[in-house]
Amino acid sequence: MTDATAQTPKIRLTNVHKRFGTKHVLQGFTLDVMPQESVVIIGGSGTGKSVMLKCILGLLTPDEGEIEIDGQPTVHLSNSDREAVNAKIGMLFQNAALFDSLSVWENVAFGLIQGKRMKRKAAKEIAIEKLAQVGLGADVGALSPAELSGGMRKRVGLARAIAGNPDIIFFDEPTTGLDPIMGHVIDDLIVKCVKEVGATAISITHDMPSARRIADRMAMLYKGAVIWNGPVAEIDHSGNAYVDQFINGSADGPIQMELRKL
Repeated sequence: MTDATAQTPKIRLTNVHKRFGTKHVLQGFTLDVMPQESVVIIGGSGTGKSVMLKCILGLLTPDEGEIEIDGQPTVHLSNSDREAVNAKIGMLFQNAALFDSLSVWENVAFGLIQGKRMKRKAAKEIAIEKLAQVGLGADVGALSPAELSGGMRKRVGLARAIAGNPDIIFFDEPTTGLDPIMGHVIDDLIVKCVKEVGATAISITHDMPSARRIADRMAMLYKGAVIWNGPVAEIDHSGNAYVDQFINGSADGPIQMELRKL
């Protein structure tokens, strides 16, 4: 992680709110992510983690608040300006989200061919190179996604996320569906690839062992707002009862008490 002194945040969310009807999902979400920092957002299901990512990507428009990337406000960008911002971003989706009709290398090269209009031959060379970065041989490039194991699909998804050497990478539940050993392998690859690309990373997860491995800093989202954030080494001494309950997976605590009231 680089020295953040006097730097403009790579990503800044300020007092972001998002409602769906009467459901208030994000309630003043505020967070800075510095250049080349790896921040993991933790929190239970339904706390707004995925909605936060979709707001950054422009897939959802906040009802209130500001989002900046490299100091540039992004909430009300035109379609062309939004495309230019999103061209800086790579993403590893929760279930890899590979296109079954395309070969593995075509999946990895999809953004290069469709987004950057790169020639197929050049894009294939980059795809094979990125597959090698995640530990997969060139022969895997010719396979279809249906022929891959869950761990291999995640690796292919990671290769696609880094194919365009993005400034920012989002990881949506990167270890979901994987056994603990393969989850550890994927986490190690995420750390390695983010450093090699020099990217800023935001991950969302409720897998605490994974979060500890990939984070420089963690932030806990609860009821649509960040209730604690700090270096990963400090989370075990957060002094926050909600954080303590979540990271220890305890049935007893303020989160459970509120559930009992429903």
